[in-house]
Amino acid sequence: MVRHPAVTTTPLPQQSLLHARAAPTDFLDCYSVASDLPPRQAAGIITAFPGWVQVLMRLRGVLTAPFGLAKEGPKTRDSIGIFPVETETAEEIIAGFNDRHLNFRISVQSREGRVFLATWVHPHNPGGRLYLRMIMPFHILISRNALARVATQAAAT
Repeated sequence: MVRHPAVTTTPLPQQSLLHARAAPTDFLDCYSVASDLPPRQAAGIITAFPGWVQVLMRLRGVLTAPFGLAKEGPKTRDSIGIFPVETETAEEIIAGFNDRHLNFRISVQSREGRVFLATWVHPHNPGGRLYLRMIMPFHILISRNALARVATQAAAT
Protein backbone atom coordinates (compact mmCIF):
# COMPACT_ATOMS: atom_id res chain seq x y z
CA MET A 1 0.00 0.00 0.00
CA VAL A 2 1.40 3.42 -1.02
CA ARG A 3 1.19 6.04 1.70
CA HIS A 4 0.70 9.57 0.43
CA PRO A 5 2.24 12.47 2.36
CA ALA A 6 -0.20 14.71 4.19
CA VAL A 7 -0.44 17.92 2.15
CA THR A 8 -2.52 20.48 4.04
CA THR A 9 -4.12 23.79 3.21
CA THR A 10 -2.56 26.35 5.51
CA PRO A 11 -2.36 30.10 6.03
CA LEU A 12 0.63 31.79 4.44
CA PRO A 13 3.29 32.16 7.17
CA GLN A 14 3.47 35.73 8.47
CA GLN A 15 7.15 35.95 7.54
CA SER A 16 6.43 35.51 3.83
CA LEU A 17 7.38 38.35 1.54
CA LEU A 18 4.19 37.68 -0.46
CA HIS A 19 2.17 39.44 2.23
CA ALA A 20 3.51 42.78 0.96
CA ARG A 21 1.91 42.10 -2.45
CA ALA A 22 -1.47 40.73 -1.44
CA ALA A 23 -4.48 43.00 -1.79
CA PRO A 24 -7.99 42.00 -0.68
CA THR A 25 -9.12 41.24 -4.25
CA ASP A 26 -6.05 39.15 -5.13
CA PHE A 27 -5.91 35.36 -5.08
CA LEU A 28 -3.62 33.81 -2.48
CA ASP A 29 -3.44 30.19 -1.41
CA CYS A 30 -0.94 28.13 0.52
CA TYR A 31 -0.30 24.42 1.08
CA SER A 32 2.32 22.73 3.22
CA VAL A 33 3.88 19.36 3.87
CA ALA A 34 6.33 17.99 6.43
CA SER A 35 9.85 18.35 5.03
CA ASP A 36 13.20 19.81 6.04
CA LEU A 37 14.34 20.56 2.49
CA PRO A 38 15.68 24.08 1.90
CA PRO A 39 13.56 26.35 -0.32
CA ARG A 40 15.76 26.12 -3.45
CA GLN A 41 15.85 22.34 -3.39
CA ALA A 42 12.09 22.08 -2.73
CA ALA A 43 11.39 24.61 -5.51
CA GLY A 44 13.44 22.50 -7.92
CA ILE A 45 11.26 19.49 -7.17
CA ILE A 46 8.06 21.55 -7.38
CA THR A 47 8.92 22.93 -10.81
CA ALA A 48 10.16 19.61 -12.23
CA PHE A 49 6.69 18.98 -13.61
CA PRO A 50 5.60 15.39 -14.20
CA GLY A 51 4.45 14.39 -17.67
CA TRP A 52 0.74 15.01 -17.08
CA VAL A 53 1.48 18.59 -15.96
CA GLN A 54 3.72 19.17 -18.98
CA VAL A 55 0.85 18.06 -21.22
CA LEU A 56 -1.48 20.52 -19.46
CA MET A 57 1.10 23.31 -19.85
CA ARG A 58 1.41 22.63 -23.59
CA LEU A 59 -2.38 22.61 -23.92
CA ARG A 60 -2.53 25.90 -22.02
CA GLY A 61 0.02 27.35 -24.43
CA VAL A 62 -2.03 26.33 -27.46
CA LEU A 63 -5.34 27.57 -26.02
CA THR A 64 -3.98 30.94 -24.86
CA ALA A 65 -1.71 31.71 -27.86
CA PRO A 66 -4.46 33.64 -29.71
CA PHE A 67 -4.70 35.96 -26.69
CA GLY A 68 -0.98 36.77 -26.63
CA LEU A 69 -0.26 35.21 -23.23
CA ALA A 70 3.28 34.19 -22.37
CA LYS A 71 4.13 30.50 -22.59
CA GLU A 72 6.91 30.89 -20.05
CA GLY A 73 8.59 33.60 -18.05
CA PRO A 74 11.16 36.03 -19.35
CA LYS A 75 14.70 34.69 -19.65
CA THR A 76 16.79 35.53 -16.61
CA ARG A 77 20.06 34.40 -15.11
CA ASP A 78 18.26 32.67 -12.25
CA SER A 79 15.09 30.64 -12.52
CA ILE A 80 13.34 27.65 -11.03
CA GLY A 81 11.76 25.69 -13.82
CA ILE A 82 10.09 28.22 -16.12
CA PHE A 83 9.75 30.84 -13.39
CA PRO A 84 12.29 33.67 -13.01
CA VAL A 85 13.50 34.05 -9.42
CA GLU A 86 12.63 37.43 -7.97
CA THR A 87 13.81 37.08 -4.37
CA GLU A 88 15.67 34.47 -2.36
CA THR A 89 16.46 34.25 1.34
CA ALA A 90 17.56 31.32 3.48
CA GLU A 91 13.89 30.53 4.23
CA GLU A 92 11.99 31.61 1.10
CA ILE A 93 12.28 31.81 -2.65
CA ILE A 94 9.81 33.83 -4.72
CA ALA A 95 9.51 33.38 -8.47
CA GLY A 96 7.09 34.34 -11.21
CA PHE A 97 6.37 37.14 -13.64
CA ASN A 98 3.85 39.65 -14.91
CA ASP A 99 1.76 38.91 -17.99
CA ARG A 100 -0.94 40.75 -19.94
CA HIS A 101 -3.82 39.18 -18.02
CA LEU A 102 -2.33 38.82 -14.54
CA ASN A 103 0.74 38.99 -12.33
CA PHE A 104 1.68 35.91 -10.36
CA ARG A 105 4.32 34.70 -7.97
CA ILE A 106 4.96 31.44 -6.19
CA SER A 107 6.63 31.30 -2.83
CA VAL A 108 8.43 28.24 -1.51
CA GLN A 109 9.28 28.49 2.16
CA SER A 110 10.98 26.12 4.53
CA ARG A 111 10.42 26.63 8.24
CA GLU A 112 9.83 24.59 11.35
CA GLY A 113 10.02 21.24 9.55
CA ARG A 114 7.53 22.15 6.81
CA VAL A 115 7.72 23.29 3.22
CA PHE A 116 5.07 25.81 2.20
CA LEU A 117 3.99 26.46 -1.38
CA ALA A 118 1.97 29.63 -1.88
CA THR A 119 0.60 31.20 -5.03
CA TRP A 120 -0.32 34.88 -5.35
CA VAL A 121 -2.23 36.15 -8.38
CA HIS A 122 -3.28 39.69 -9.25
CA PRO A 123 -5.63 39.64 -12.27
CA HIS A 124 -5.48 42.80 -14.42
CA ASN A 125 -8.80 42.48 -16.19
CA PRO A 126 -11.87 40.28 -16.70
CA GLY A 127 -9.79 37.95 -18.89
CA GLY A 128 -7.35 37.41 -16.03
CA ARG A 129 -10.18 36.67 -13.60
CA LEU A 130 -11.78 34.23 -16.06
CA TYR A 131 -8.43 32.53 -16.70
CA LEU A 132 -7.87 32.13 -12.95
CA ARG A 133 -11.32 30.56 -12.47
CA MET A 134 -10.75 28.15 -15.35
CA ILE A 135 -7.36 26.89 -14.18
CA MET A 136 -8.20 26.68 -10.46
CA PRO A 137 -9.00 22.93 -10.36
CA PHE A 138 -5.72 22.21 -12.16
CA HIS A 139 -3.80 24.62 -9.95
CA ILE A 140 -4.97 22.79 -6.82
CA LEU A 141 -4.05 19.37 -8.25
CA ILE A 142 -0.64 20.56 -9.42
CA SER A 143 0.18 22.32 -6.12
CA ARG A 144 -0.82 19.36 -3.97
CA ASN A 145 1.03 16.92 -6.23
CA ALA A 146 4.15 19.12 -6.16
CA LEU A 147 4.28 19.13 -2.37
CA ALA A 148 3.62 15.39 -2.20
CA ARG A 149 6.66 14.94 -4.46
CA VAL A 150 8.71 17.17 -2.13
CA ALA A 151 7.78 15.03 0.88
CA THR A 152 8.38 11.77 -0.97
CA GLN A 153 11.80 12.85 -2.23
CA ALA A 154 12.79 14.25 1.17
CA ALA A 155 11.83 10.95 2.82
CA ALA A 156 13.89 9.02 0.26
CA THR A 157 17.08 10.96 1.05
